[in-house]
Amino acid sequence: MKILAIHGSPRTIRSTTRRLAGFVLEGAADAGAEIEMIDLADHRIIPCSACEACSLNGICVNDDDVPALMARMQAADAIVFGSPVYIDNISGQMKVFFDRLADAIHYQQLAGKFGCAVATTEESGGDDVIAYLNHVLNYLGVVSVGGISVAIGGKAESVDAEEPAARALGKKLVDAVRDGYPDPVQEAVLADNRAYFRSLVLENRDLRTDEYGRWVKMGWIR
Repeated sequence: MKILAIHGSPRTIRSTTRRLAGFVLEGAADAGAEIEMIDLADHRIIPCSACEACSLNGICVNDDDVPALMARMQAADAIVFGSPVYIDNISGQMKVFFDRLADAIHYQQLAGKFGCAVATTEESGGDDVIAYLNHVLNYLGVVSVGGISVAIGGKAESVDAEEPAARALGKKLVDAVRDGYPDPVQEAVLADNRAYFRSLVLENRDLRTDEYGRWVKMGWIR
């Protein structure tokens, strides 16, 4: 079992958000999972230009690290999104990365996986960012098992106080992969998302035959 954390702070290893995500991974490792951390700031990610070329064959016109990052997401059983709060939202690095996941969202390429979210902030906005990160997970077809936000208040060590809860979240993620995580509310959201994207899959069925076939196999198109 593989648990992957994707961390969006430009501070990389100096980031309190990374430390919090690390506690989640450590909890997952204690529960028997293989773990990996990705620092987005260490990768070349070109902003989406909305050219829609990826709709033709699933290949972006930009030559950068996103395809390799996407492959690592597809290889994982569960995904942790972590971002600091910047002006009541996620970091720029995280947003640019999310915008490049449009094709994965449209074709629900991560469906069946589980995830969670972590965020740190100076004072406010943490819960909103957790909600947004989990929203993106749902857009990708991923079921979230929850999230943790920490208001630092000028004291980086505040993150350490949440270590037990973060480790417990990591274990919860492993349990979800092993046993499932039924959530009727999220399942309804995921079904609505698929219904929305279904027209795009049908429109491109002659161009994206593999993806169309997967949707038929999954029972999303009849």
